[in-house]
Amino acid sequence: MTLAPDPTELLARARFDLRMGLPVVLNGIQPLVIAAAETLTEDRVKALRSLSTDCVLAVSARRASTLKAHAYDRDIARLILPKNADLSWLKGIADPAGDLQNPMKGPFNSARDGDATAHRFAVTLTKSARLLPAVLCAPIAQGAEFAAANNLVLLDHRLLEDKLDTRSTLMEVVSANLPMEVSEAGRLHVFRPDDGGDEHYAIEIGRPNRAKPVLTRLHSACFTGDLMGSLKCDCGPQLRAALACIGREGHGVLLYMNQEGRGIGLANKMRAYALQDQGFDTVEANHRLGFEDDERDFRLGSDILRLMGFKEARLLTNNPRKVDMMTASGINVIERVPLHVGENRHNKDYLATKRKKSGHLE
Repeated sequence: MTLAPDPTELLARARFDLRMGLPVVLNGIQPLVIAAAETLTEDRVKALRSLSTDCVLAVSARRASTLKAHAYDRDIARLILPKNADLSWLKGIADPAGDLQNPMKGPFNSARDGDATAHRFAVTLTKSARLLPAVLCAPIAQGAEFAAANNLVLLDHRLLEDKLDTRSTLMEVVSANLPMEVSEAGRLHVFRPDDGGDEHYAIEIGRPNRAKPVLTRLHSACFTGDLMGSLKCDCGPQLRAALACIGREGHGVLLYMNQEGRGIGLANKMRAYALQDQGFDTVEANHRLGFEDDERDFRLGSDILRLMGFKEARLLTNNPRKVDMMTASGINVIERVPLHVGENRHNKDYLATKRKKSGHLE
């Protein structure tokens, strides 16, 4: 028996430290000290740069494309730091907010030699912490010794790569009755992942028969739309319409997944909104930030339905990707139930982009 953290717990610690601006040590053939550019301070930049003359800024291929930098490592690029690179330089590369005001940020030299496995891990880890995918990486000689001397989290990325790609196991924490406007026969279930991540919720209306397909809405959290009534998206109207539909039927489940902003988090979603104000559409804004079109994992919805005892669903959605991912992860979606509500003059272009670029159906 041991009280030491297991690999999943170490990853959770690492995410927290990166969000706090603390470096993390990756052990391997070429150990690295890594830190998220977004949360770095000037003093830590100087300290990290003093460790090696071969520091690089690892960014996603999406961000590299915007910067017109070569991504020799396919899905990431290792940008070689110029001698005068300071905190403002790093943040300017990580955050596209000032790209239009300062378009001549390059030219950039990208590293093309050596193994980039640790750098790729660093970018993925930073993404999973809901931070901009830009990581300052400093090679060092002895990873374990350096981590111990500086009281930093030590990760062996070679043993943890699968952990980053595997969704965390969910467990139900509690459920309780929740009378609602759409139905007094409501019940809220709270599910918690074992990796210390965000909790997800299931709102059960009535007592759906577990042996029959359950009317289901897989809804991603949207603070601006669900709570504030934002007109920039259709999330709030979809949430209320789905609840009303399930209420009229008398039984069903609404899965409320804490995957704000298509999985990039509220802060990055607001960065995307700011880029949309500059004239970019939703997909282009996400790419400029360094993210994919959609970073959500809909398999979590399947996990929750299975934990609740369901095997089949009638899914309220216009997104065929939700149907495909849930079917592939164990829930047989026998019917897609369209949900078209909430279009207005503020979100008309946004909805058109979802149809044109993200495959949403009419």
